[in-house]
Amino acid sequence: MIINKDKIAALEVAMRQIEKQFGKGAIMKLGSNISFSTLCRP
Repeated sequence: MIINKDKIAALEVAMRQIEKQFGKGAIMKLGSNISFSTLCRP
């Protein structure tokens, strides 16, 4: 599959906007192994 540079640039801009609006971790790439730490109260 050939992906042109304009499409990649547009995707990166969209991803930055989503992370800016919804916070880091709003977008996760498939196959990435990211762990999150959360606080909870019993």
